[in-house]
Amino acid sequence: MNAKSQLLERDGDAAPARINLGRLGQFVGFRLRRVQNQLSRNFATVTANEGLRSGLFSSLAIVEANPGISQSELSREVGLDKSVTVTIVDEMEKFGWAERRRSTQDRRRYALYVTPAGAAKLNHLFSLMDETEAAVLHQLSPGEMQLLSELLDRMYEAIVREDGSAQPG
Repeated sequence: MNAKSQLLERDGDAAPARINLGRLGQFVGFRLRRVQNQLSRNFATVTANEGLRSGLFSSLAIVEANPGISQSELSREVGLDKSVTVTIVDEMEKFGWAERRRSTQDRRRYALYVTPAGAAKLNHLFSLMDETEAAVLHQLSPGEMQLLSELLDRMYEAIVREDGSAQPG
């Protein structure tokens, strides 16, 4: 399809033509962000009445999966600034979804744990997440989904070192 017919199709009643991404199409980051933005927008729509701050759901889920995780480890894993993570942990405690406990190994460190109320909240939120992603993930076979997950994890590991610092480009 040439540029003129693409323009006409976009201006007419027909379904819009696929937009050429140009050089942006060569960048994984752009493509990932585009999908992530749409999924986040859809999830935000279905959770609008939940009163969730950005990053709270993922933080609570990481704490549940890693009982005793420190705030700095949580911050690194969810990719948030440490000060933002403190605010999120404060909110999780305020809602009764998580609690801080002094670490038994290092008294300067707080260990984070999900409460039963937090686990119940996560069950509800994960059911909403399942619904949100199902609308997109039906495009992938189980094998493709597993491969995508493995590739994304490898990319993440290539970006973030064990100590949390970004690797040089």
